[in-house]
Amino acid sequence: MKKILITAIAILSMVSYSNAQDISKHAIGLRLGDSDGLGGEISYQHALGDNNRLEFDLGFRNHNHFDAFKLSGLYQWVWNITEGFNWYAGIGAGVGSWSWNDNNAILGIDEGLFLNLDGDVGIEYNFDFPLLLSLDVRPEFGIIGNYGDDADFDIALGVRYQF
Repeated sequence: MKKILITAIAILSMVSYSNAQDISKHAIGLRLGDSDGLGGEISYQHALGDNNRLEFDLGFRNHNHFDAFKLSGLYQWVWNITEGFNWYAGIGAGVGSWSWNDNNAILGIDEGLFLNLDGDVGIEYNFDFPLLLSLDVRPEFGIIGNYGDDADFDIALGVRYQF
């Protein structure tokens, strides 16, 4: 019985080691989303270990009718699918500010601060050279403020330089 237990532990250790991947210590680039989010964002990722990282995104929107900015922070777990190809999931929050540029103040809502609870699920490909491409969906749930007071689903393509 002890031999079976030791053999099982050894096999599980080898399998988990073979699935481990090294994610880049730093990555910086753009996260280009759809209109449910803030569109284009400057994105930075910082590895915390082999399978965990922090991601920070700063987005701006200068629209015909309103201006907005948002800073999002997420803690992500990364799992290897095959060599260079990973999937990830994370949770975090976003804080930002928005203001109307036209006569929409008639509605009684002309500017404000907002706070969102954010999630993140996506796939990424880590090339042999320092390029990381990703595609993810980020559900955002409004906690405070009128700008993000409902659920939005931001879909984005990420292009990042790794160093």
